[in-house]
Amino acid sequence: MSAFTVVVVRSPEFENGIEVMDSNGKVVGVSQKAGEKAVKETALSRGVLFGTTFFLPPVLMYFVERAKFAKTPHALASVRMFVVTSVLAGMLPVSLSMFPQCGVIKRADLEPEILSSTEETELFYNRGI
Repeated sequence: MSAFTVVVVRSPEFENGIEVMDSNGKVVGVSQKAGEKAVKETALSRGVLFGTTFFLPPVLMYFVERAKFAKTPHALASVRMFVVTSVLAGMLPVSLSMFPQCGVIKRADLEPEILSSTEETELFYNRGI
């Protein structure tokens, strides 16, 4: 669901493109393909963040319940909240670091108008968070 939200909210980047820069930071043009790549990377990182947070706590809670670690329902609820919070806090840096903030795209993968405006083989774009 969060990956879908990223795609919907950032659809203008998909449709209109984002700025691509050379190695000096000079804007070379606006690329739909770079925008598409940036949105896909961000959606994937959000999917990993919330997918892991959705699936991992029930698995961990299964073992907690089998070990009879928390005997009362209130204690079990506290442990469950701790597990969910811990998984979310642990996965946040992982999901944010899956792809670099400043993405790289090959010149050959870009639109013809950008190809003619630079000779560099790799261009850069700001992926966003």
